[in-house]
Amino acid sequence: MGSAKNTGNAARKARIEEMRRAEQARERRAKLVKIAASTVVAAGLVIGGVAVVHAQSGKKDSSASDSKNSGSGHFVAGSDGVSTWKGTLGRTHVTGTVNYPMHPPVGGNHNPVWLNCNGDVYAKAVKDENAVHALEHGAVWVTYNKKASAADVKALATKVKSTPYSLMSPYDSQKDPIMLSAWGHQRTVKSASDPDVNKFFAEFVQGKQTPEPGAACTGGLSQ
Repeated sequence: MGSAKNTGNAARKARIEEMRRAEQARERRAKLVKIAASTVVAAGLVIGGVAVVHAQSGKKDSSASDSKNSGSGHFVAGSDGVSTWKGTLGRTHVTGTVNYPMHPPVGGNHNPVWLNCNGDVYAKAVKDENAVHALEHGAVWVTYNKKASAADVKALATKVKSTPYSLMSPYDSQKDPIMLSAWGHQRTVKSASDPDVNKFFAEFVQGKQTPEPGAACTGGLSQ
């Protein structure tokens, strides 16, 4: 059993490392695209016009945040303690504020810029709309409120910092001291040493629920 577990862990690490290499390649391509776009814009300004090209992987962008399209449904609690969202979760890019039907949100319309989730630990609250975009990329979001102990916060931060495709931030309005969220899934844990922390990470970091597996977790918003 131990050998099988080690083999599984090694395969998972190899998969994440492969996705990180792919992510770095995408970032290099993105930089080249940005340079080319800047050149085009500069030329347009010289002749007195500006051309704006907005493409977001086929998604519709909107400056208005229509909460009706963000998501509808409800959580269903599983025997393993993980609550799964049953219903729809919008994936439209919006630049305004989204009224999510759950907190912390586990999906829905979100900002075009994702929150960096390469083991990033944020000392201050972050915007839901950017964090949800990170969940879309397959990240696990660890949140805590003022009832969480300092020791648990420190231990969870250590775990997140060593785990690609994860992030952590305070979330004062959540109902429990420590909560773990992934796209469409969420659970409460009793402490940082709760075995369910590792189980949640193992299942949902770049898990089957990920709408955009392998998408970047760097090059986004840092706070």
